[in-house]
Order: sequence, then structure tokens, then C-alpha cells
Amino acid sequence: MRVRNRKGASELLENNPQYVILNPEACKGKWSKIFGNDNPIHVEVGSGKGNFVVGMAAQHPDINYIGIDIQLSVLSYALDKVLASGLPNIKLLRVDGSSLTNYFADSEIDRLYLNFSDPWPKKRHEKRRLTYKTFLETFQQILPKNGEIHFKTDNRGLFEYSLASFSQYGMTLQQVWLDLHASDFEGNVMTEYEEKFSNLGQVIYRVEAKFNQ
Repeated sequence: MRVRNRKGASELLENNPQYVILNPEACKGKWSKIFGNDNPIHVEVGSGKGNFVVGMAAQHPDINYIGIDIQLSVLSYALDKVLASGLPNIKLLRVDGSSLTNYFADSEIDRLYLNFSDPWPKKRHEKRRLTYKTFLETFQQILPKNGEIHFKTDNRGLFEYSLASFSQYGMTLQQVWLDLHASDFEGNVMTEYEEKFSNLGQVIYRVEAKFNQ
């Protein structure tokens, strides 16, 4: 998600250390202590303006959520939603999805969400897709054995590519939705993009994929 630079975004993040972790490298292996409990930890890579991570945290108070986005202004809008919610089970990080092993120990998180990731449609940009094998290697390291990735997109090409990438990596496709909003799936929390695209009549794809070791 790309937005215009927001004046005061940096100061907003710095002034809310109860939600925004400014030194994530120091938190590696200590996330349960930071949250103050041993509840499962779910991470959303590319959290945008925070609709999903805040909605999930409200829906599941017994799960800790971490929203990640590299863009300063975008993360500041997510922080607005977190502050308005007052929920205690959310943290935000301004880091890149390719370097998560710098911030999480092996098997430290319990589930990972990828929502409406940049499709990088050109073949030469394949390695930038969050479902490319090198990203999967990173995700597998910080997830437990049989850890899961839950992935949503409106982009059919990226969805087809991701199904193949998961399978080629040896993951199990536990369930696939070719039209999520027309299904009986319960508890779906929509992202900003999802609301926009579904209002335009776009089909939303979803898959739950599990690592096998």
C-alpha cells in the first residue's frame, strides 16, 4: 500500500512505544515477555492501514498480533486504529518482510498472514513476491513445525503462482477459496484493499497452507 507522506508520522510512532516497537532486534526471543503472556503470536506481513490486524485482535483477545509494514506513513495510519481500539494484544513494527529472522527467534510465532501483497507481475521481479521460496524459507524458520500461512489476494496471477510456490516448497494446501466472499467462511476480517476490491465486484482468493516440517 502506497500513500502520501504523512506529516508527523515519525513523531507519532516514536510517541507510542506501548504499541510501536522501535528496537525490534532487541525483542528477538522475548515476544511473550513483551506481551506479558504466553498466548499465541500471529504476524501480518504488510499490514497496511491496520484494518485486518486490529479487527483480528478484537475478534481474538486470547491471541497476540503483530502488524508489520515498511512504510512509515502507512504504519502511522495503522497506529491510529490501534490507539482508537485501545486493545492490549497488538504491536506494530516498521521492518521489511525479508528480514524477519532478525526480529523473531526460531518457532517464535504461531501463524503468519499475507494479505493483498504486491503481485510484482513481471517475471524479473519474481524474487520480490512474498510467496517466493526465499521468503517461505524465512517464514518457515520463525514458525513452528506445521506452522501455517494464510494468504488473501484479489490477483489471480499471484494466487496461481502462490499455490504452485507453496506446493513446490512441499507445503500442504489445507483449504482453498476461489471466491471467498461467496463462501460460507466465517470470521473474515477485511483489509482496506479487500473492502475496495469487493465493492468493485472483484473475486477474493484465499488459501491456508501448512509447512510439513
